[in-house]
Amino acid sequence: MRHPIDPKIDCVFKALLGSQANRALLIHFLNATLGQDLAGPLTEVEILNPYNEREFLDDKLSIVDVKARDQAGRLYQIELQLLNLPELPARMLYGWADLYSAQLQDGEPYEHLRPTYAIWLLGQTLRSGLCEWFHRFRLRDDQGRELLDHGGLYLLELSKFAAETVVTELERWLKFFIEAPRLDETHLPEWMHTQEMHQAMSTLKAFSEKERAYHAYQSRQNYLRQQISIQRHLDALQVEARQERAAKEQERAAKEQERAAKEQAQQLAEQERTAKEQERTAKEQERLAKEAALAELERLKAQLRDQGD
Repeated sequence: MRHPIDPKIDCVFKALLGSQANRALLIHFLNATLGQDLAGPLTEVEILNPYNEREFLDDKLSIVDVKARDQAGRLYQIELQLLNLPELPARMLYGWADLYSAQLQDGEPYEHLRPTYAIWLLGQTLRSGLCEWFHRFRLRDDQGRELLDHGGLYLLELSKFAAETVVTELERWLKFFIEAPRLDETHLPEWMHTQEMHQAMSTLKAFSEKERAYHAYQSRQNYLRQQISIQRHLDALQVEARQERAAKEQERAAKEQERAAKEQAQQLAEQERTAKEQERTAKEQERLAKEAALAELERLKAQLRDQGD
């Protein structure tokens, strides 16, 4: 290829899995990802929003996910997300629910609803606390019992995938998405020697060889880089703001502790003053009692003297 092409750029991704010419790739990818949850392998699908090269070349390709329906009416959505924004999980669930609920027209019964499967390929780690790169979310209770077998959400974290040896077709696809920009089409590794991978490489080659398509691809790539830079800048600002808030909170806490220490010192001083005042009062009372006792003693002595006379 004249230029390396990244299949994770939205237009290339859409051409790979969303063009009519690559419908076999879409079927293969869906079987690789959902095989364990489907009654049998998919053999035919209808692409509901196929890739349009003219829209891409005119820079009007705004919808970059892939939607499809099989012969049983089941719906499939595949989307690539390279930036993990805070609202992404909610967006995933909303997208699935929107596609699922859009099946019914006014007055149609719920029996017309068919299973809906949403697959997300993520360029950044979403679930940092887990080592698994494949996550399946379905409608089940705490005991694993299914409420309704109507599909679910499937997340593929490319940032966690690091398999050296390909065992499954899904691993082959993920390895392709990660390593394709570095592959030499004249010396492909062993794991790339399948019909699907050769077809996928042909799609990348088309972007590489067609000058206009490559320039449009570069524009999409530059736009993505700008978005990543903006997001990183926003993330840095958020970190800075959190650090500033934390510093202010620490300063406030320190001042509060200082104020509490001063109040405690004042209370101790007040207690000490009160204790001294009580001690002084007690001594004064003791002095007065002694004086009274002495006076009484003098009175008694005088009385005795008077009686002796």
